[in-house]
Amino acid sequence: MQDYSKSKLNRVKRGKNRATYDVEKINTILDAGFIGYVSYVYKGRAITLPMAYGRKDNKIYLHGSQANRMLLALLKAKEMSMTIMHLDALVLARSGLHHSVNYRSATLFGSVKNLEDTKEKDEALFCFMEHMMKGRWDGIRPMHQKELDRTMVVEMTIETASAKIRDVGVGDEPEDYDLDVWAGLVPLKQIAEYPIPDEGLPQKMEIPKHVLDYYNEHKEPTKTTI
Repeated sequence: MQDYSKSKLNRVKRGKNRATYDVEKINTILDAGFIGYVSYVYKGRAITLPMAYGRKDNKIYLHGSQANRMLLALLKAKEMSMTIMHLDALVLARSGLHHSVNYRSATLFGSVKNLEDTKEKDEALFCFMEHMMKGRWDGIRPMHQKELDRTMVVEMTIETASAKIRDVGVGDEPEDYDLDVWAGLVPLKQIAEYPIPDEGLPQKMEIPKHVLDYYNEHKEPTKTTI
């Protein structure tokens, strides 16, 4: 088991019993998502934006236009942080104070660089696409050089990180458990619905296996009745 080293930057203070610095557990949180929240400073103002990403080992890949304000600001700062969070359940307690949520959240810190080599950019975009949907890259046309030239790809090297996970039930005051108030969990899950073809030729085509594989993996489970 490998952990990220702890410092003032990544150490979890509040709710530290829910913290983990385990690299594998943090990677699992990253791989379960596709959208992260990236923070940067523009003209003295703090801004946070959602961004799609890809991960390979300790590298995170973001992309946008060559004029992307956020990416340019990150390259100027030479460092960045990003948070990925999954909401797993509403925790409904017997008092307002003890309502909570179950979640998995990871915050990353690292250095950034601009990938300018065509081969490196192509490999990073492959990683991004495979993170979105495995097998998709081989089912689409290759990128034109002019498309690569218009695209900025930023590589973040994760230098340290931490995560917080809450996966337990209600934590009420002992005297409240006898109250006539319903308490419990409302589980939440993101699911995929059946693929909808685009207009034109796809209407007459079979849905590719990699798309159906993704749907079957992420669709709502079939409920059984007794």
